[in-house]
Amino acid sequence: MELAPNDRVAIDYLDDGIAHVRLTRGDKMNALDPDMFDRIVEAGHALHNRKGLRVVVLSGEGRAFCAGLDLSNFARTPDPDEPDLTVRTHGNANRPQQVAMLWRKLPVPVIAAIHGVCFGGGLQIASGADIRVVAPDTRMAIMELKWGLVPDMGGYALWRGLIRDDVLRELIYTNREFSGTEAQALGLATYVEDNPLERGMTIAQVIANKNPHAIRAAKRLAAKMPEADTDTLLMEESLEQHGIIRSKNQIEAVMAEMEQRKPQFQEV
Repeated sequence: MELAPNDRVAIDYLDDGIAHVRLTRGDKMNALDPDMFDRIVEAGHALHNRKGLRVVVLSGEGRAFCAGLDLSNFARTPDPDEPDLTVRTHGNANRPQQVAMLWRKLPVPVIAAIHGVCFGGGLQIASGADIRVVAPDTRMAIMELKWGLVPDMGGYALWRGLIRDDVLRELIYTNREFSGTEAQALGLATYVEDNPLERGMTIAQVIANKNPHAIRAAKRLAAKMPEADTDTLLMEESLEQHGIIRSKNQIEAVMAEMEQRKPQFQEV
């Protein structure tokens, strides 16, 4: 499945299996409306089915990564055919939750390059990434309580393990704004960089030149860490390694390192 041209999301497929996903509603600071939800979910499906994909970089065009919910949604008459939020339309998630959770569900690493504004649903989308590179002056907030709502796009699932519990509660209850620099201290940013997209692409290039089978296995193991018990995790490590060790790609990784050359992997 390829993503059809639209005015919300674009995917650029680059060399070495790198995909650059761009939120392209820059004139609205990439705010989330129903069409944006649909296009992001479609992008996730396209990426999930993409042969040869190794790593994804996610960014926003214009002045913001994503300003959160488009406030015009509050005045919108609900579509009578729109499922109740309690209906699971995408596996374990509803549509808004899938917009953030799909990045965690992708089989390859996702790097979010964040600048400008990252509020509410935008922060939950960014939290779905494996790695977040944030500009120091980025304005960030868990914004939902400002509008009398609770975070409901997967935030509680995605923030688990990223940020201390009492600090997270304070950010949710007060919806106070914080900078990209503070985000790193809080646990919501991996790196703080003046040019987050450039740094994100540099990290992506490193990942793209690792054994793609091992990278996907490592992400599967990371996904199980928060809830699996020790015995289960030890067995999962062994199962993943059993499927990789002495495989063609694992041998190629060793040979490329020893010969100091670019590896030539078989694609997943």
